[in-house]
This record gives sequence, C-alpha cells and structure tokens, in this order.
Amino acid sequence: MDRCPSLGRVTRERSAVLASGFSKLARWSWQLIAIAAGLFVLGWIIGKFWMIGYPVMLALVVTTLLGPPAAWLRARGVPAALAATITVVGFLATLSGVVAVLAPQITGQAGEIAAEAARGLQVLQDWVQDGPLGVTDTQLENAVNAVEDWLRNSAASISAGAISTIGAATGVLINTVLVLMLTFFFVKDGHKFLPWIRRTLGGSAGVHVSEASSRAWDTLGGFIRTQALVSFVDAVFIGIALVVLDVPLAIPLAVIVFFGGFIPIVGAFVTGALAVLVTLVTNDFGDAVIMLIVIVAVQQLEGNVLSPWLQGKAMNIQAAVVLLAITAGSSMFGITGAFLAVPVVATVAAVFRYVNEQIAIAAGDAPPEGGVAPPGQPVPEPDEDGATAGKQPPEKV
Repeated sequence: MDRCPSLGRVTRERSAVLASGFSKLARWSWQLIAIAAGLFVLGWIIGKFWMIGYPVMLALVVTTLLGPPAAWLRARGVPAALAATITVVGFLATLSGVVAVLAPQITGQAGEIAAEAARGLQVLQDWVQDGPLGVTDTQLENAVNAVEDWLRNSAASISAGAISTIGAATGVLINTVLVLMLTFFFVKDGHKFLPWIRRTLGGSAGVHVSEASSRAWDTLGGFIRTQALVSFVDAVFIGIALVVLDVPLAIPLAVIVFFGGFIPIVGAFVTGALAVLVTLVTNDFGDAVIMLIVIVAVQQLEGNVLSPWLQGKAMNIQAAVVLLAITAGSSMFGITGAFLAVPVVATVAAVFRYVNEQIAIAAGDAPPEGGVAPPGQPVPEPDEDGATAGKQPPEKV
C-alpha cells in the first residue's frame, strides 16, 4: 500500500483492488442465490397449501370492499357481528340481484344469437370459398370431416372432461362457502388484528410489522376499490355503446367488461374483443368497427386519465411489471392467478416501499418522497450542507 503524492490519498496494489472486488461480488452472488432459494421454497410452500391460501386471498379481496361499510356501521354503534352480517348479506343480495336480472336476458336472447352466429358462419364460409383464398367445396368438406373425426376420437376425453368439470363445480361451491365464512370473520374481527400484532410482538418489531401490514392493507384496499370504479366507468360507456348499436346481450356484456377490468390490461383487451366479436356476428361490420373505436377510446381514457388520477403515485406500477405478474399468475394458477396477481404485486410494492424508507432512516438519509417514519422514530432533517441527521439515533430495521 503506497501513498500517491500528487493526489494525497492512499493507493493499493491492483491485485488487492481486484481481490476486494471479487470478494464483494462473491458475497453478493451467494446472497442472491440464498434469496432466490428462499423465494423458490416460498413458492413451493404456497403451491402445496394453495387450497388453503386461495380462499383466504379471495376473502381478503372481498373484505377490502366490505370492510369500509362495516366500519361505518360499527362507528354508529352497531355491534361488530351484526355489522358484518349486514354487509355480507347485502353483498350476497346484490350479486343475486345481478344474476336475477341477467339470467332472463341471456336465456331470452340465446336463440337469436345462435341464429345470427349460424348466419355469420355461413357468410364466413361463402367468403372462404368465393374470396381470395379460393377454397373449393371438396377442401371445405374435408376440413369439416376432419373436425368431425377429431370430435369422435376425442369423445372419451370430452366425457372425462365433463366429469372433471362436475368435480370442479363442486370445488367451486365449497370454496365459495369457505370464502363467505372467512369474509364474515375478517369483516367482523379484522380491525382487531393489527393491535394484536403490535401487542404480541412488542417493541420495534411490533411497530414495523403492524405499520407494514397497515400500509399493505391500505394499498390492497385502495387498489381493489380503484379498479372497481375504473371498471364501472368502462362498463357504463361500453354498455351505452352496445345499447345504442342494439347489440343483443348488451347488459350481460357490460357486466363481463366490469369484471374483466379487475385483470388490468389483459382483462380489458379480452372483454373488449368479445364485445366486438358479438357485435360483428349479430349486427354488421360497420357496427363492429364503431364498437372497436368506442372500446379503444374508453381504454385510452382509462389508461391515460382515470387510472393515473385515481391510483396516484403510491399505487403506480409499471405496465411491464403488471404484464409479467399477470403472465406468471395465470401460468401457475389460471384465471384466479391472473385476477390475484396485480393485488399481490401492489401489496408487495407497499411493503417494499416501507422497507426502503426504514433503510433510508437507518442510513441517516431522508425517507423517499411521501415516506414517513413509524411511531417513535424521528424523520431526519437536512442540514445546511444537504446532509440529513436525526436528533435521536434511528432504530435499526
């Protein structure tokens, strides 16, 4: 180790610098491997206990919607059990009312849509034969025969699929009852959870866990309620367009658009495409183009105005992260995974932001913009040189 006269600082041999750098790289590599292994084990555990975690997560999502009405009732002297009963029963009554309104429309217009679909298929067949493709009758007949042969050969698989569908329907019924029961208890006693965590863990651990959990819950609730509002606006505008164009099943399609909005990006695309296809089959090409223009305009309004304005910076998640989360969730857990992917990512992001704030406090830096220290910890204030220092030593994370 030598001192550089011109720079007035201590220098080291090149080999020592390289050795120190490789040592740090090796430590970081092992730490990353440990983190990746931990995430893999966590994913494996979640997969093993998915039958339990799935209804719990769905119940938490429903609780974010029913929690505020129940809290409003409790604030006015209604007992917690009665408030939870009123909100859950009201939720079920609302869903039952929606089904009661939509079912007659679907059954009443199913025949009309089937006839229009048959006409649309005939038009498509004529275009395939007479259009630029130049498909002959023999080629078309061979294609139809191939499809019929495939259906006959797949009869056993289709029957097995029907049996598995019955089993899946039974599982859905059981999960629905379980979700409703869990939702009732979450709505009834959920407000007692964070104080219990703080008392049980005690000290700084109780403060950190309860504060991070509170932020995660607020983020999840804000995300679900915001998506519900945005989806409602989408469904209203698209439903109005469907009614004006006199498209059959306009109201059911609008309801599908509403529920599809809870799967950001992908849900809006799929439900919008469904509305355009139904318009094309039941009306004509011109109406389908108008429907497409309306859907694109509504989605632009949602993506550029409603979502950024309602969600704000704290709820903002990059579109690439959303797409990756939906892809991963759908590949592992199907449509349920796609629905839960973004709420999970939003919750994890809230916890990450809290951890980032605590790291900034422990390092003597000011928390990120909008961040606050938990109770008992001072927020460092910048001094004259721009550095930050708290009046008391900050707690370790």
